[in-house]
Amino acid sequence: MDIRTGLFYLFSAVLLFAAFRVITARNPVYAALYLVLTFFQAAGVWLLLKAEFLAISLVLVYVGAVMVLFLFVVMMLDINLQSLRQNFWKHFPAAATVGALIALEMAAVLMGGFRVAEEPKALPGVAAAAQAGVQYSNTKELGKLLYTEYLYPLEVAAVILLVAIIAAIALTLRQRKDSKHIDPAVQVRVRAADRVQIVKLPPSLPQPPAAAAPAEPKA
Repeated sequence: MDIRTGLFYLFSAVLLFAAFRVITARNPVYAALYLVLTFFQAAGVWLLLKAEFLAISLVLVYVGAVMVLFLFVVMMLDINLQSLRQNFWKHFPAAATVGALIALEMAAVLMGGFRVAEEPKALPGVAAAAQAGVQYSNTKELGKLLYTEYLYPLEVAAVILLVAIIAAIALTLRQRKDSKHIDPAVQVRVRAADRVQIVKLPPSLPQPPAAAAPAEPKA
């Protein structure tokens, strides 16, 4: 067994353990951290498969952005774990049935992948570079495919993401009575004369002390 096979088994073992701890950890923060470890191990497996672009995308997008957001949300929310565990055994049969069904479906898909099939057709640029013995970049070949053969699906996906971003912004722009909203246009048009008014007042003099009342004569 060479070092590449050993690394594959190591990454796979840690990935399965971390994925199992994601669904069994009682603390949601620990579950999110185990999910981060799972993403790193999957990125390592992709590096062994020479898919550097997918590996770095997984680390940057999911670990660097999505999971950091999840951690902030989980740590800021006051989650009552006792209330979450109250009805666990009540819903366990339905959850076990769904989990077993998903496991059977995944097993059927994976077992079909071990059958002997025709070799996948290699990309034209990759095949030519491999025959010539020249080092090629899978990121470059992926970019060529995205912006040539899959240009329209890429644009459709970009438009869908843009609509989702606009919808998320529109959902947050609600008029609330308890929020102190400031219109930026009003701030730009403001003038100093509208905010500050200088009033000239006469100088104030100290008030003279009151004269003492004359003492009454004694009888």
